[in-house]
Amino acid sequence: MLRRCTAAIILAFAVAAPAFAREAPQQSFHAFIESLWPDAKARGITRQTFDLAFNGMTPDERVSKAIKRQPEYGKPFGDYVNAIANARRIAEGRQKEQQWRATFDAVEKRFGVGRWILIAIWGIETDFGNTKDYWDVFRSIATVTYVGYRVPYFRNELLVALKIMQDDHIPRKKMVSSWAGAMGQTQFMPSNYVDYAIDFSGDGKADIWTNVPDVMGSTGNYLHKWKWDRTLPWGFEVLIPTGFDYRRSRGSFAEWRRLGVTRADGKPFPAQGDGILFFPSGARGPAFIVTKNFDVLKEYNNSDAYAVAVGHLADRMAGGPPIKTPWPPDDHQLSREARIALQKKLATLGYKVNDFEGHIDFDLRDNIRSEQVKFGMVPDGAPTTPLLEKLGVAVTR
Repeated sequence: MLRRCTAAIILAFAVAAPAFAREAPQQSFHAFIESLWPDAKARGITRQTFDLAFNGMTPDERVSKAIKRQPEYGKPFGDYVNAIANARRIAEGRQKEQQWRATFDAVEKRFGVGRWILIAIWGIETDFGNTKDYWDVFRSIATVTYVGYRVPYFRNELLVALKIMQDDHIPRKKMVSSWAGAMGQTQFMPSNYVDYAIDFSGDGKADIWTNVPDVMGSTGNYLHKWKWDRTLPWGFEVLIPTGFDYRRSRGSFAEWRRLGVTRADGKPFPAQGDGILFFPSGARGPAFIVTKNFDVLKEYNNSDAYAVAVGHLADRMAGGPPIKTPWPPDDHQLSREARIALQKKLATLGYKVNDFEGHIDFDLRDNIRSEQVKFGMVPDGAPTTPLLEKLGVAVTR
């Protein structure tokens, strides 16, 4: 079941776009809409609500263009992170913390999620609410479903959106979203709204569009329910000692200390816990030790670049330093298609692959290390063009 918010969906769209662009829908848009009615009725949707959502609707051609964008791919990892954690966003995030300090105090106390993580997500998703949604939730999701992409998931999201408007008495004109159907200042899909949105302000409504306490409380609730650990950071940059065995990727903080790994900011490791060594751009670039909270951020958006960007922006707003190790100037992240090709190759070699959507998780990075050792490469776990070439995989950037 897809559980992530909109950015993960956007990434999934990017690889699927060429496929469904070639397949013309087999029924008219009007017939498709009417085919939804029996299921909507079974869920308690009234015909009045159904008609209010869909009367006079046509497919939105802009969606077909939007699905081809790949915000976390197509550029060097460091460029993406630095563009997110820019000086203006850092300064504005600090201002938001002062403005809503009492709210963040309350959210931290209730859910255990640090304010700077919440503010970073807020800043990335909608520029602290300044980027206004202007797409119609129903038209956007209906278009995506109509063209045939992940129909069960998006069809369900469409029906959930109808239920939200009806049961929560949200005005039709307020049901706006991103082009992919994600709503509010921290971008919840309709099912996310049902599962995680809360009335944190106490006014009787869970308003993730205009009510900042509800936005922050709902986002804190989301991360809390995915087991955010208040005792751990998301991760931190580290410096690797000379002679380090790059095959080593996992260990307790105590074990990393014994191996000579140090934090780039000079701070001590946390007293307790475990971390995974992560080289987003290979061993020539910055290294990070990330915790299980990194995985929680990826439940919000299944992208390593997004998770690092959220964590780094949060650290910078809290007064932390820039990333110390320079990003490689020739860093070329693999395209989504190339990552999928790599996943398929690893599967043929006998490695377990959980999905074929281009997500290179830490288990696969360990598998990559094994293959890099065979080829005499530095086993840093990074999926690269040279590795694909050695594996005999056709390279697509």
